Amino acid sequence: MSLRIRDAVFADLPQILGIYNEVIEHTTAVFSYAKHSLAMREDWFQSRREGKFPVYVAEDKGEILGFSSYGPFRIWPAYKYTVENSIYVAAAHRGKGLSKLLMQPLIDQAIRQQYHVVIAGIEASNLISIRLHESFGFIEVANFKEVGFKFGKWLDLKFLELILPTPEFPVETS
Repeated sequence: MSLRIRDAVFADLPQILGIYNEVIEHTTAVFSYAKHSLAMREDWFQSRREGKFPVYVAEDKGEILGFSSYGPFRIWPAYKYTVENSIYVAAAHRGKGLSKLLMQPLIDQAIRQQYHVVIAGIEASNLISIRLHESFGFIEVANFKEVGFKFGKWLDLKFLELILPTPEFPVETS
């Protein structure tokens, strides 16, 4: 295996889309019913670039095995030091430690970009993702009961939080 974690590029988007759509179709990790189009993923990627938010891929010999990113947590200005992360791995490559490899660059970049908090919204029965985040120091701060409905059942949503040692002196601007 010649696995490497690298910045995503536009050429990766069809494979990223395939991973994301499989997650939508077969898991509760995304609270969406309909698969996304390539145009939707392109818009998502462009918005990440414009916002200076990272997108990383785990790539092995041209195959994208997973991806990670973060973006805004909420739209109001006072949330500007908080981001929400996401990590998705292709079904055939889950359980091989790729999520751990995709998480660390996110945390490192959040620190470099002077963010103070990383939030993870995780469906409550996804114990693998919860344990992954906890292994990086995230702690559960909320458990919203029955806020989603997918696959014929109500879903709970947990919020986990990682407080970073930055920024030292935030600036309040609009």
